[in-house]
Amino acid sequence: NIELLSISNPVHKKDLAVRLTDDTDPFFLYNLVISEEDFQSLKSQQGLLVDFSAFPQKFIDLLQQCIQEQNKDIPRFLLQLVSSAPALDHTPVSLNVVETNPFKHLTHLSLKFLPGTDADIKKFLANCLKCLKEDKMVLEEKLRRTEEDLTRQLSYTQQSLSEKSRELEKLKNEWTSYTTALSNKHSQELTSEKERALQAQTQYQQQHEQQKKELENLHQKSIQQLQNRLSELEVINKDLTERRYKGDSTVRELKAKLSGLEDECQRAKQEVLSLRRENTTLDAECHEKEKLINQLQTRVAVLEQEIKDKDQLVTRTKEVLDATQEQKVILEESTEEKHRHIEKLETTIKSLSAELLKANEIIKKLQGDLKTLMSKLKLKNTVTIQQEKLLAEKEEKLQKEQRESQEMGQSLRMKEQEVCKLQEQLENTIQKLEESKQLLKTNENGRFVQLDFSLCKNDPVISLVLKLIGAVFGVFVKSCHDCHVWETSLWLCNSQDGEQLGLDSKYLKKKDDSIPLRGLSQNTLNSGKWETEVPRAAGTPASAYFPGS
Repeated sequence: NIELLSISNPVHKKDLAVRLTDDTDPFFLYNLVISEEDFQSLKSQQGLLVDFSAFPQKFIDLLQQCIQEQNKDIPRFLLQLVSSAPALDHTPVSLNVVETNPFKHLTHLSLKFLPGTDADIKKFLANCLKCLKEDKMVLEEKLRRTEEDLTRQLSYTQQSLSEKSRELEKLKNEWTSYTTALSNKHSQELTSEKERALQAQTQYQQQHEQQKKELENLHQKSIQQLQNRLSELEVINKDLTERRYKGDSTVRELKAKLSGLEDECQRAKQEVLSLRRENTTLDAECHEKEKLINQLQTRVAVLEQEIKDKDQLVTRTKEVLDATQEQKVILEESTEEKHRHIEKLETTIKSLSAELLKANEIIKKLQGDLKTLMSKLKLKNTVTIQQEKLLAEKEEKLQKEQRESQEMGQSLRMKEQEVCKLQEQLENTIQKLEESKQLLKTNENGRFVQLDFSLCKNDPVISLVLKLIGAVFGVFVKSCHDCHVWETSLWLCNSQDGEQLGLDSKYLKKKDDSIPLRGLSQNTLNSGKWETEVPRAAGTPASAYFPGS
């Protein structure tokens, strides 16, 4: 037996303990403890390819292969325990896992085991005894439980057996009574069935005899009818035989006549064939003769036409000869004239060749001019391309200007709307001024009011408002060019007591819901630019042109 134990040691991380024992010999004990460092040396010595963590499982796999192969005649894997001493007398041994093949025995693994000391053997035996006692206790407990279970089962089975035996006796009694009743019933049914069968048999016999008699009578009648028929058929047969003999004689005569007629028919057929052949030959000859006649007629007509054509040709040739002679005379005259003309043309050709040379020189000059013109054209093309680009840019600028003009038109429309609004505001202010004028007339105490309008200098609407105010109240206007502010002083004198008259201070206060005049900054309105001054000395009105006076 081989046991593997993994022991955790504080010095080494892990140790592998292998124990080798024998069930037959309790004093057989060999131990092997392998640490990680020992395994590294073992790995380098024996050329192992397995790590320390995977070594136990691989060792178990090798042992299982040895166990599987041990029952075979030629096992592949063997487990050998080798000792240096002749007997195992507490000397170190080596456990080899060997693979056999026809060529060589290969040792996959060789482990050296040390014999166990007396203390180890005692400890091992104590552990074995302890395990045996524990197994004994477990087995005794199992045996006790099984005995209890078996006694329970036995008592239960005995009770059930007694109950079943009682039930069996009851069933036997019931079965005997049931079988006797059934046998009596069956015997009664058998006797009744036998009586019925006898009655049916007698009835069937009587019916059979009656049917037999009827069939015999019918058979005799049919025999008599057949005999009568036979006699009639014999008479008919005699008549038919006589007719047959007569028919045979007539057939022979007709056959003789038919043979003669067939001979005559064959002769007639041969004559018809010969006549047909002669007829076909005659038809062919007649057809050929008709063809010859037609050919000859057409040939005669063609010859007559040719004669007529030849006569016409002769007359025409005579006319042509006369005309050709006349043309010959004319041609001779024309040839003389052409010779003269050719001489003139030769002289002109000589002069033309000189002119052609001059023309070639002119053409060469023109070709040079063409090249210069082509270069100029290329330049013009480049210039035109640039001009087209400039035109495109100008078109883009024009489009932008058109867009700007459209935007300006929209802004002008907006301004016109604003002007309309301002005109409405003007009308409202005029109405308010008229109301204030009426109030001034009713007011008894004269006051001097100084108004500071922070207005835009070039706003025509505000200037128009100021003119209206001046026309209504008598306004002195001074332009301050440094600060671009219009300063306006309003004052009125009462003709009776010489006191200044003006708008009441309640009309000059700022309202939250009022619409500011165009050109007035919001800061000036919020900072309280509207000021009301108490009149100075009586009879000396303040002047807008001379504020210090």
